[in-house]
Amino acid sequence: MENESSPKGTQSIERTIQILKKVASRNTAGITLAEIARETGLKSPTAHRILACLTEQGLLMQRGPKREYFLGMLAYELGLAANCHFTLRELCSPVLNRLARATGDTVFLTTRSGTDSVVIERVEGSYPVKVLTQMVGERRPLGSTAGGLALLAAMPEAEREDVIRKNRHRLNRYGKLSEELLNHMVERACRLGYALNDGQILPEVTGIGVVVPTLLGSHYAALSIVALNNRLVGNRRDEVVAMLNAEAAKLGRTLADASAAARL
Repeated sequence: MENESSPKGTQSIERTIQILKKVASRNTAGITLAEIARETGLKSPTAHRILACLTEQGLLMQRGPKREYFLGMLAYELGLAANCHFTLRELCSPVLNRLARATGDTVFLTTRSGTDSVVIERVEGSYPVKVLTQMVGERRPLGSTAGGLALLAAMPEAEREDVIRKNRHRLNRYGKLSEELLNHMVERACRLGYALNDGQILPEVTGIGVVVPTLLGSHYAALSIVALNNRLVGNRRDEVVAMLNAEAAKLGRTLADASAAARL
């Protein structure tokens, strides 16, 4: 149901932001007018007017057989302009260092790029046997790493299915990974509340990943820890998951605070 409590001008802005967030959360597969209206609670004519204005201004674009909406070139340019105020690696560095010290294992910061995940930072712990399964800057299909699996599991179902379908021909490059196995791992991640790769890709290696909360609602970053199997079992696995969730929550607040400070 549409909210009528706000002043008219403010209400229009709130509705516009609501739509932009919804499109951003489905930006890989796209989202139709009917889906936007249903998921935001706006009436179709209201949603259509806002979408038409955003498209005309370049914040959104339409393409595909159903004329789905995606973020447009102006949204990309605005992101580039804002980028100078947000140094993700610097903001995340204290979190990664704390996790590496506390666990002794290798910690990764992973972001999403289309249907891929990209490692943008890695910190090694003190444990003598290092598990360095990914290099900084390395791109892999979403789901083929613990961080990428966390990001994949957090997506809306339709978008997730679209990503897996587009990546299906690449999955067999990563150990025993297949479309069927990846779907099983996603289902388990949704059930557990965190991503778990306990030997499915590399037999002696376990990875655990969690997404970083965002103001947007969709997730673009994940924290993960990768270690030898025997270091992430039983009670210790539970402890590591708790540490990851706590640090991901702190990082989410840090990013939100940085965003608020940049607006001042």
